[in-house]
Amino acid sequence: MKLKVTPFKTGALSRMIALLAITCALFAQAMGQTAANTTIQNQASASYSDGSGGSYSSVSNTVTVTVAKVAGMTITPDASTDPTVVPGQTGILYNFRVTNTGNFSDQVRFLTGGASAWLAGTAPASITRAVIDVDNSGTINAGDTDIKTNAADVLSASIAQNGFINVLVEVSVGGAATAGQTVQVLLGDALTGSPTFDNQNPDNPATPSAHEVRTLSTGAVNGVRESRGDRNSVVDNDAQLALSLTAPTGPLALGSSFNYTWQLCNTGARVASSVTLTNAPAGSNSGVFIFAPIPTGTALSATQTYPGGVTVLYSTSPVASNPITTATWTTTAPAPLSSVTRVAFNVGGTLAASACSPNINMSVDITTPDATNSIVNQGTAYAKNSLSVQITATSPSRTTTLQAVGAVLNGPQGQPGAVGPTNNNDDYTNKSVSTGIAGVAPGGVTTAAGSATFINTLQNSGNANDVYTLTVTAFPAGSTVKVTVGATQVTVVNNGVATGTAIPTLSIAFGGTSNYTVDVTLPTGKTVLNGYDTTLRATSANTVTATNDTIDRLFTGFLQLTKTATVANATGVGAATDAVPGAVITFAITYQNVTTSAGTGNVNLTATNIVITENGSTAPNNWATYTDHVVGATDTRGGTITGDALGSTVLTDTVASLGPGLSGVFSFKRQIK
Repeated sequence: MKLKVTPFKTGALSRMIALLAITCALFAQAMGQTAANTTIQNQASASYSDGSGGSYSSVSNTVTVTVAKVAGMTITPDASTDPTVVPGQTGILYNFRVTNTGNFSDQVRFLTGGASAWLAGTAPASITRAVIDVDNSGTINAGDTDIKTNAADVLSASIAQNGFINVLVEVSVGGAATAGQTVQVLLGDALTGSPTFDNQNPDNPATPSAHEVRTLSTGAVNGVRESRGDRNSVVDNDAQLALSLTAPTGPLALGSSFNYTWQLCNTGARVASSVTLTNAPAGSNSGVFIFAPIPTGTALSATQTYPGGVTVLYSTSPVASNPITTATWTTTAPAPLSSVTRVAFNVGGTLAASACSPNINMSVDITTPDATNSIVNQGTAYAKNSLSVQITATSPSRTTTLQAVGAVLNGPQGQPGAVGPTNNNDDYTNKSVSTGIAGVAPGGVTTAAGSATFINTLQNSGNANDVYTLTVTAFPAGSTVKVTVGATQVTVVNNGVATGTAIPTLSIAFGGTSNYTVDVTLPTGKTVLNGYDTTLRATSANTVTATNDTIDRLFTGFLQLTKTATVANATGVGAATDAVPGAVITFAITYQNVTTSAGTGNVNLTATNIVITENGSTAPNNWATYTDHVVGATDTRGGTITGDALGSTVLTDTVASLGPGLSGVFSFKRQIK
């Protein structure tokens, strides 16, 4: 008999079965593990012959092996690169798949307070929700299991061998995130097993680590397992607006025109989309907008050249009103153009990433009469980003200075624009001393010093706030001149000598006025009935060639009396003009205001309540003794005469007023005794 096949011995078969079980365990993750508690049976069979044509068979005894429980878990993805996110983006869902790679049904433990889902990126972000996606919808619904605000550890439902659950982690990115930062979302915190970090022994089998996700069953031959999933998003700049504005710095002349140049760029990585104006005509109310104010002190020019493809809207609403929701817009410029407060430029329905609008020139006319305050402008732009959130940009503030042209009017109090006999540099204020002139006949000199106080007014007639310097350019010989500005008085001339002391400056706002005071003292010995000039000059700081003079003129009396006597002899004794007894003497007193009046706005001297007295008994008069009164006294200006009666020796003539340059004659007759 010839043996063809020799059956396995029982011991060898057992070792083979054990080896097979180990091999299956090593390759379970790649190939799928045999379920725990599976009974593996093996019985060998053999056939043989006896060499003479007889065939036979034989079987071995049956041996059994029961497959042990082997725990296993994976969390995917690992270090995935997810779509980019943008600052301020909310509700971003990251889906993790937790798979039971063990050979029996098991559960997964998620730690209390949402600790199992965590962030480790560089971008400011926060986890807002985390759930087991019970219905596998890919969205967070009411029936999902919360693992973010859970007050205790959460156990998943039983997961069959090779089964899985999905975990959704919702993240919001902070508005302060910057391009290039990362949002790294992790589920679990296994430290070993790179790059997959799956199916690892727990870092501490007895106590879960801070963010751990581990299996539940403790009956597996390899104990509990932990894993980690890892998803990463890079922060992109969303659509970002940058509005540039250029303008001349100045100074520009009043009444001129100039251009503002606007350009809007999207400096972000995503397209900027349109916003819709609430109060604008349909068809032009939706787009990416630049809002350009018409600054104070200007008006929109009548002639404009705008680039093609840019739709222009106009508003008369206050600039402070919201341009999107409140301001009212029209496609036609309203009349007058001075009522336009803001212009809107629609640069298109979208603005691509890294793209810019064309340069847009907007011409304005300078309308302000005041060059003090510069023209300041600053615009805004509006669009929406990829999240459909309204975004805005503000241009730099641009300042255009105006050309300050100084001018000044310097004149009598309240009359800075007064004009003198020839021009506005010889306007004047006339005053008179009242001392040292009594009893001094014409041609004589004053017997005492005399003084007067003048008040002059300066007006800023330039086009901006200005500062003015006062100087005394002429003064009477021997005089003392003091000038007071505000509460400060300085002596500019002392006894005819200039002191060199500067007069305090006067700061006067555009169009404003200011007074200053001048005290002039004349010394003894000045000829009476004359005017003595002190000239004050004001000079602009804005334009040093802009000056104006005014004269403070101090008279040494201004009413001159000139007496004449004529004789009429009708007695037949002597000649017709011989003063013989019986002849009549006519005394005539010419009274004259020696000042003059010319120009406009000047301060003149008018003599009022003039009383001319003729007393024949007061020395040096003696005509009361030697003459008799002849009734018939007269005054060419209609003065009121008293004492015009027989026997009278005293007459008075009262004249109400006598203006500059005017004169009158008071006459009466006496007969020689």
